Amino acid sequence: MKLHSQIIGQGQPFIILHGFLGMSDNWKTLGKKFSEAGFEVHLVDQRNHGHSFHDDNFNYEVLADDLKAYCETHQLKDIVLLGHSMGGKTAMLFATEYPELVSKLLVADISPRFYPIHHDTILAGLSALDFNKIKSRGAADTLLSQYVSDIGTRMFLLKNLYWVQKGQLGLRINLDVLKDNVSEVGEALPMHSKFEKSTLFLRGDKSEYVIPNDEKLIKQHFPKAKIVTICNAGHWLHAENPEDFYNAVVNFVSA
Repeated sequence: MKLHSQIIGQGQPFIILHGFLGMSDNWKTLGKKFSEAGFEVHLVDQRNHGHSFHDDNFNYEVLADDLKAYCETHQLKDIVLLGHSMGGKTAMLFATEYPELVSKLLVADISPRFYPIHHDTILAGLSALDFNKIKSRGAADTLLSQYVSDIGTRMFLLKNLYWVQKGQLGLRINLDVLKDNVSEVGEALPMHSKFEKSTLFLRGDKSEYVIPNDEKLIKQHFPKAKIVTICNAGHWLHAENPEDFYNAVVNFVSA
């Protein structure tokens, strides 16, 4: 079972991993810009997301194994690896397990610590979408707005909608498995995991995912880590302030 990806440009391989309930499409605009900076960008759909395969197993071990298989299939080494949120957790674990494959690691708005479950309302809203009754994106948005007030978050979630066939909408994500395994998304990086190469943590100044108390733990796992704050940005920092995010990433990977 192979991961689906979009590959843009030529140069050093640069893999980008989306967050929970996201997909590779979320990174298309930035991916194109990174390719123009001289990288072969791989926008990857993690299992149970986007166009990738559905499977009952879902935890960071299997997500890291999927990425290892992807690198083998595409004969990738010396990669730049960037992950956002859940993708950041996958990227951290992958880099600590396969450091020989990773030249530089970037982690967007997540720390190695444990996070309690906090997606309940979103998952309830997605579960309430009855596609026997809902026949348009507008109708899906109206129903979802009863659960998720923030329009930006709803737009992000509704990217998962697609036409299964004419007149029949569905969700690309494997919702049942993601609901059953949602506790896995908050799991901490294993205590003794370590990556000794250059690492950049990016955090949004309006986000509470990476707090000052996290710095000590980050440095334990990633001794060479730098932490950069992106202004005017929350958890979706790459979408909310793409220019500063892009500049911070390119400065780091080009150094």
